[in-house]
Amino acid sequence: MPKAESPLQGLSSFVPAGSFEKLEPHLLQYRVHLTVTRSRATVLGDYRHAFQGKNHRISVNGNLNPYAFLITLLHELAHLFTFVKYGNKVLPHGTEWKRDYALILQDFLEADIFPDEIRVVLMNTLRNPSASSCADDHLMRVLRKYDAAQTGQCLVEELHPGEMFVIRGGRIFRRGEVQRKRIRCVEASTGRTFLFSPVYEVKKIG
Repeated sequence: MPKAESPLQGLSSFVPAGSFEKLEPHLLQYRVHLTVTRSRATVLGDYRHAFQGKNHRISVNGNLNPYAFLITLLHELAHLFTFVKYGNKVLPHGTEWKRDYALILQDFLEADIFPDEIRVVLMNTLRNPSASSCADDHLMRVLRKYDAAQTGQCLVEELHPGEMFVIRGGRIFRRGEVQRKRIRCVEASTGRTFLFSPVYEVKKIG
């Protein structure tokens, strides 16, 4: 998906039913420049504060399912709220941001927008929001149920030890054993060992 401007009405096609009406006032009030972009391997969304006459800017990956898209957008809006109040005087994911994220997330949870299984996990998130919008392993497992089906795609934890997989960029690995909260995997071409998140999405070989 190429990078593209997203008029506010177009946003409704990326988020769950009932959420656009709650998002629109925030986006209009702060004159947010919203961009829906191609899939990025390292981030799901991004916030850049207003400066030199430019509006606040938020980007969200367009390949996310509607619930993951909304959660990511709320995460970035919380950054905006925190910046407006504190500027650069606080940590990006410090106490102030956690409070702002918890407040806006609570507002959307009360609106009955999320399925029950996602809602339960997000309620737990309110106690200590993560620095990455969908970083919690349990949340990622639940959100993945709402992704469009992709042939051959699976999570590292769904592979058996010894099975081969390929990641974005074409590097090939052999799945190993669990080490604490990560899974040891060996790169086929170099023999080097890497630790993968159990919910990292890969493509099984064979």
